[in-house]
Amino acid sequence: MFKRIMAPVDLAHVERLGTALDCAADLAKHWGVPIVYVGVTSSAPSNLAHNPKEFGQKLDAFAKAEAAKHGVETSAHTAIAHDPATEIDDALMRAISDTESDLVVMASHVPNVMDYIWPSNGGSLAEHAKCSVMVVRP
Repeated sequence: MFKRIMAPVDLAHVERLGTALDCAADLAKHWGVPIVYVGVTSSAPSNLAHNPKEFGQKLDAFAKAEAAKHGVETSAHTAIAHDPATEIDDALMRAISDTESDLVVMASHVPNVMDYIWPSNGGSLAEHAKCSVMVVRP
């Protein structure tokens, strides 16, 4: 049914992504398709990495660990944004096309009043993506 699953990953908050990551792995096993983990970073140094290359290495290590944990084929894709906090939706939209994914499985937060003012990343992606998007609550 699907050919490739894209799973956005915030390496700074991996502990909050467990349900979504498990869901993506279960779906990948069910359809026998690969998962590409997408991380968004800037070219400036951050708490996670000194540069995009180092960030990509950490994301690749994460993808390999998930492959070993779940027994599925994985890869990593690093998306660059000048300001990841404000450009993450656009970066993820480009990543869907760049990775040729036809399903996105991503974590969400518990809805709150701020969602009426500022839409969530998952909601924005589900609204505008040309592929299926599954938003998984923790």
